[in-house]
Amino acid sequence: MTKMKMRMHWRIAWPYILTLALMLAAWLIVLPLIEQYASQKAIIGGSPADLTVVHNAAILIALVGLVIGLGANLIYSNRYVDDLKTLTEAAKELGEGKYQKIDLPPMPNSIREMRELNDALQKTALQIEDQINALSKERAMLSAVLGQMTDGVMIADDTGRVQLLNRAAEKLFKTTEADALGRSVVEIMRHHALVELWEETRDGPAKTITMEMGAMHKFLQVVGIPLGEELPGRSMLLFQDLTQTHHLETVRRDFISNISHELRTPMAGLKAISETLLDGALEDPAAARNFVVRMDSEVDNLSQMVSQLLELSRIESGRSNFSFRRVEPWDLIRKPSERMVLQAERVGLTLSYDCPPDMPQVFADPERISQVFINLIHNAIKFTPNGGYIHVTAFQDGQMVVFKISDNGVGIPHKDLTRIFERFYKADRARSGGGTGLGLSICKHMVDAHGGKIWVESEENAGSSFFFSLPMVRADA
Repeated sequence: MTKMKMRMHWRIAWPYILTLALMLAAWLIVLPLIEQYASQKAIIGGSPADLTVVHNAAILIALVGLVIGLGANLIYSNRYVDDLKTLTEAAKELGEGKYQKIDLPPMPNSIREMRELNDALQKTALQIEDQINALSKERAMLSAVLGQMTDGVMIADDTGRVQLLNRAAEKLFKTTEADALGRSVVEIMRHHALVELWEETRDGPAKTITMEMGAMHKFLQVVGIPLGEELPGRSMLLFQDLTQTHHLETVRRDFISNISHELRTPMAGLKAISETLLDGALEDPAAARNFVVRMDSEVDNLSQMVSQLLELSRIESGRSNFSFRRVEPWDLIRKPSERMVLQAERVGLTLSYDCPPDMPQVFADPERISQVFINLIHNAIKFTPNGGYIHVTAFQDGQMVVFKISDNGVGIPHKDLTRIFERFYKADRARSGGGTGLGLSICKHMVDAHGGKIWVESEENAGSSFFFSLPMVRADA
């Protein structure tokens, strides 16, 4: 058992000591004088000494001393009580977290323990303020990091109640942190695989799954991590969106498949021709010449494919050089259209072109835009039956000049409209001929490099209209 040390503080005890000293002094000095006076008076009067006066004086001195002592004690006690009240209020505010409101005045005349308590409370308030500020900075930093993360983060307690949800997770589950906090993970995630992962993570080691979720076909890698050591009973789910990675992997596989398919046809043709020539066709000059012409055509197809692949690679990697300058829209339309007129007439098509007067200039590379026109007109020629027409024109739309290449050909099925600008994609392989499937992809990348946009409007058996826009030259440029 701890023994409490009793201490006597002279600042508290001195009124009592002073009162006692005065009473003793009065008794030792005043009472003998009064007694001597009463004795002399009795001798003179010849009567016995009356000590009642002495007794009354003693009582009076005791009462006066008591009053003086109580008054002095009251004055000094009130001073200490006020200091104690101030310290008590400060301690209450500190306990309530109101550390910023604590402003204790100095207490030079108070007892040492109260002064030490005053200093301790002030020091504690400053330390708490520093710690709270540090925690607030760390929390703000953590909140900023979680908010800017592209991966979703969810933390739940052992009962399955959501404790934290960052911005990426809010978008993923179409909710807000304010609505999600305190609700069940089952209610928020609404997917049995995620709920099972949380349950396994809560009671076991970390685990990772890959899954497809939602009507948007998002591909997610979800990592469940128990937080037992740092946060007992809690677990974290980390959602990594692999949709873009999955899409790129699909594009890579399609690219390899398509280029293998596109290369196999001319390679097989060349192999067949070479075998035929080696088997004796070289002895027949007319047949040999025919086979050599076909070989030359297949080699041209291969060269065109390689050139287009290299051009597409340069554009996508940003290594293709563009020579931008001010150009009249009419010049962009006229030159490639004139080049393609004879090709259109050769297959029985009518190619017309025009441009409204006073069209604003555009900022473009004429050679690259001419290639876009040629690719689009060539596609229109290939998919427009004999007797059809192709028309090229332009119009202004806000700060953009839009070029339009329309035809009355076979059109494009609705299911293919969103994919025709992909590499190697052919809307109708049966009718697409020997093209590489790279022309429209090259057009898209070239227009994108100009800061424009390319799109198509089409109905099957009702023709197609390809549009692409280029930014006009501003008046203050």
